[in-house]
Amino acid sequence: MLSLVHLKVLAAVARHGSVTEAAKELHYSQPSVSHHLSRLEAATGVKLVQRIGRGIRLTPEGQLLANRSAEILGRVDAATNELAAQVGLQAGRVRLAANASALSTIVPRAAASLAQAHPGLELSLYERHPVEALQMLRHGDIDVALVFRYADAPLDEEGVRLVHVGDDSIYLLSLRPDDCLTDYRDAPWIGGCDRCKKELTAVCRRHGFNPRIASHSDDIVVVQALVAAGVGVSTQPGLALQAHRRPDIHATELTGFRRQIYAATYGDPPDPPAVAAVLAALAEATTPTES
Repeated sequence: MLSLVHLKVLAAVARHGSVTEAAKELHYSQPSVSHHLSRLEAATGVKLVQRIGRGIRLTPEGQLLANRSAEILGRVDAATNELAAQVGLQAGRVRLAANASALSTIVPRAAASLAQAHPGLELSLYERHPVEALQMLRHGDIDVALVFRYADAPLDEEGVRLVHVGDDSIYLLSLRPDDCLTDYRDAPWIGGCDRCKKELTAVCRRHGFNPRIASHSDDIVVVQALVAAGVGVSTQPGLALQAHRRPDIHATELTGFRRQIYAATYGDPPDPPAVAAVLAALAEATTPTES
């Protein structure tokens, strides 16, 4: 019989790769952690850990169970919060992940609204790119992922429900007003992370060229500073410009290319009351972006 305590111990060992560090996190003794691991191996009938010198590592079977353990424990934590939230939203916690531009614009407005309407509800926030946020959602580490997609991007995410809460325009950043994207087909471009560079490339390819990405930064402040210095041109979404906007650069909206903003939750409807309150606050806080 598997127990939550055994799974909790295995998940901690997997995170740290060490019985000693797992024991510190759980406030257990080292022999207690080893005992729980032995009991779990006896219950499953498979070897879960291997001794390597003075340390340990998980077997493939141990890693598989550790991954599932993290998901199970996350779901139990979420269920506990949901039950607390069921009582008139007087208590409970909702864990939300979003990227930096959403965390500095939409989320603070939603948080302020929630604090006024439901002062007993605790909102825990994590800065993550949409891909990592969705992974956390599947593993049960968060309850809501605020993500963005483009209109032609696939929305198939097994077990994940996407609630459309708003749209976000994309802008060309340059030194001259009223420029067109094609004016810069031969210019140096400033790209961000690998995923952001793919998005920039997709925008430019729609206009018939591949951008020559000469500089790289995922920081919206740095990108705008580089544009202002004449290092290159770039694109940024409207939410990023809401979060930070230099007065010495120009932002030209690119028509026909918008991000769609979704609040993603996991599992079948209806959402728990606390999660539903967060979704409503996010929809209210998401307004059309302006350059």
